[in-house]
Amino acid sequence: MKYYLIAGEASGDLHGANLLKALKKYDGAPQFKAWGGDLMAAQGASLVKHYRELAFMGFAEVLLNLRTILGNIKFCKQDIVAFQPDVLILIDYPGFNMRIAEFAKKQGIRVIYYISPQIWAWKKNRVFKLKRDVDRMLTILPFEKDFYKQYDMEVDFVGHPLLDAISERAAFNRNERLKEFSLAGDAQVLALLPGSRSQEIRKMLPLMVEAAEAEGLEWIIAGAPSQDLAFYQKIVPAKNLKLVFGRTYEILEIADFALVASGTATLETALIGTPEVVCYKGNWISYLIARVLVKIKYISLVNLIMDRELVTELIQENFTLGKLQAELRKLGDDLKRKQLLESYQQLREKLGGAGASEKAAQLIYEDISS
Repeated sequence: MKYYLIAGEASGDLHGANLLKALKKYDGAPQFKAWGGDLMAAQGASLVKHYRELAFMGFAEVLLNLRTILGNIKFCKQDIVAFQPDVLILIDYPGFNMRIAEFAKKQGIRVIYYISPQIWAWKKNRVFKLKRDVDRMLTILPFEKDFYKQYDMEVDFVGHPLLDAISERAAFNRNERLKEFSLAGDAQVLALLPGSRSQEIRKMLPLMVEAAEAEGLEWIIAGAPSQDLAFYQKIVPAKNLKLVFGRTYEILEIADFALVASGTATLETALIGTPEVVCYKGNWISYLIARVLVKIKYISLVNLIMDRELVTELIQENFTLGKLQAELRKLGDDLKRKQLLESYQQLREKLGGAGASEKAAQLIYEDISS
């Protein structure tokens, strides 16, 4: 079978790679072509474009890069027609993927959406386009099935693929890893995850480092795969820079707590079991537009899934040095930490257990084989 996949971010590359790995168990001779990243390529996908070329964050940034985005859409349509896949698998990334879904449907290509766009957050009317253009929707958040049911759209809840990725971690020796990362064994370690896009890293990382040093903490940055060393050196003086690429989970495992940019990483941090503060500071124009359009109580997946403020969110004007320091001190409290870790276990249970990638692959292969 011929599979064409589109993911526009690092998290989509991770989930797409796990899906490809599972699909190979069902399909003995698959052909994968993908918009994604290194992880999907490692699973045998022929990479069309890397997500580094596609990551435009916020309303203002999208407008500034509109010509590039429209050019990518045009090229993608041409490439799909040339490849003639048996199925088009879309992974989140709605601004781009929903346009491609409409096109593919008109071409008679089977369209499966794996990892629903977060239309429950804003522009809910997009659900009608999804009903029209998508043949099958696979969701990974427990409340999404009920959301779609309101619109008479049946979807398959497969569970969250992060549970699989995180459960496959190997045992480790904390002291040896601290030494490997050049971190002092007798100090508390703070993991810094300032996001993957250059705009958000520039806005948040300097203050994250300042808070860590003000509190006397050992800190280490989980480098984004979409950036390079030189980029971080411009933001944090090279002599102070503590940075590791490609080992985010290993950093979180040895961290006592973490400062995490809103996004998939907030959920990854919770599932690993690291107490965290969720942070966001972006372009003010984009933020003000989002406040008007986005109708959700929280920005972190952890709080959205639990439907309560399980982890603190410091957003825009609340993202200050003083508030970062105050929240880090709270996470150092033993009782607060114990309560948070107990709530993290409830979160895991709510996400439906392991096997999401396997379930999704089985549904997709059965769908296109029937």
